Amino acid sequence: MWEPAGGEADSSGHAPAIMASGYGYESRTIGKDDVNYRMHFRMINEQQVEDITLDFFYKPHTITLLTCTVLSLMYFAFTRDETNEDANLWVGLILVLSFFLVISVLAFPNGPFTRPHPAIWRIVFGLSVLYFLFLVFIIFLNWEQVKNVMYWLDPNLRYATREADIMEYAVNCHVITWERILSHFDIFAFSHFWGWGMKALLIRSYGLCWTISITWELTELFFMHLLPNFAECWWDQLILDILLCNGGGIWMGMTVCRFLEMRTYHWASIKDIHTTTGKIKRAALQFTPASWTYVRWFDPKSSLQRVTGVYLFMIIWQLTELNTFFLKHIFVFPACHALSWCRILFIGIITAPTVRQYYAYLTDTQCKRVGTQCWVFGAIAFLEALACIKFGMELFSKTQVLYVLLWLVCVALITFLCLYGMVWYAEIYGPKEKVCHLEHMSLEL
Repeated sequence: MWEPAGGEADSSGHAPAIMASGYGYESRTIGKDDVNYRMHFRMINEQQVEDITLDFFYKPHTITLLTCTVLSLMYFAFTRDETNEDANLWVGLILVLSFFLVISVLAFPNGPFTRPHPAIWRIVFGLSVLYFLFLVFIIFLNWEQVKNVMYWLDPNLRYATREADIMEYAVNCHVITWERILSHFDIFAFSHFWGWGMKALLIRSYGLCWTISITWELTELFFMHLLPNFAECWWDQLILDILLCNGGGIWMGMTVCRFLEMRTYHWASIKDIHTTTGKIKRAALQFTPASWTYVRWFDPKSSLQRVTGVYLFMIIWQLTELNTFFLKHIFVFPACHALSWCRILFIGIITAPTVRQYYAYLTDTQCKRVGTQCWVFGAIAFLEALACIKFGMELFSKTQVLYVLLWLVCVALITFLCLYGMVWYAEIYGPKEKVCHLEHMSLEL
């Protein structure tokens, strides 16, 4: 039987040896570096809940969960009408997904966040794994099979048309009137503004947010020969997009970040609150961050590896945004369809733990590997791009390779200028005491 040796770490700084008694194995000593590595990786991949106030919600209920799932399966298996074949497939698929999410709650890691509850983030990770597996499945189908899957999900997609085939873009750009400008402030403009507010909450850097904003407009220009809806009038792109929607959203998100950074976080147990109003308020606050960390993506002593890591971060971010437009253009569904906005919402949710894990991997020398959610997110981004390329060969055969190479070079140059500007600003105006290390950081959102 494996038994850990008792006692504290020895004078050499090593953790206690792990002995194998009775099987002839030699003792194994875990080095201090291994202990630090495991601790730092666990902080981003398996964050633990501190100061548990309601034990019931954090105790394992595995037997109860197993009983409930088996009973529910028996109920649906023996009581429902099985004459409708489509309904049988839908119910079977839903139950398979449900059982997979139950296993996710039991087996998958918490990730870097614990609010409102670790089980929520295990389910999020489980959904990302399911989406990853779905993309793998789709890639090995032919185009007719993919269309049949889409028509089975929504028969109305048979009649969907590409927006680029029925709309005109960048027409009469010299005609600038208040009526025309105000007509652009619709639900999509608000979602644009709100989306950048959420991105700023995740990235927490004016420099990187503005760099991504500007490089995305360049991305639209370089890929305009493939997607006609990337064509915009200059005043729409510069004023409405970059300055108002992007800039306003970035300002709002960063303002919230600064407010949360200055707060003092002290959480009282709901059992210690005696008023009904106080208990309701505390329950609502469970859906807010437990703490907030100051983020610094780059500093004067950063290595070339970190510069490369930030550049890779920018490329994957742009790739994820590009996938949104290529998917709806190649697989032909409108922007208002559930396939579009559900994917955008889902990608936004899994981006939160992904950015935190990637930031820790990039800035903490003790963290030697990326978190599991970050790994799955990267795989999803590349699989989406692969699916677009496979089923959009006719479209991508028109690709101007020179434009793509220029795009990569421009993103690299702008990223370097952004990092240089961030270092210069931090040296001149930045508060020195805000340089934090992971040992003193809580990795909560």
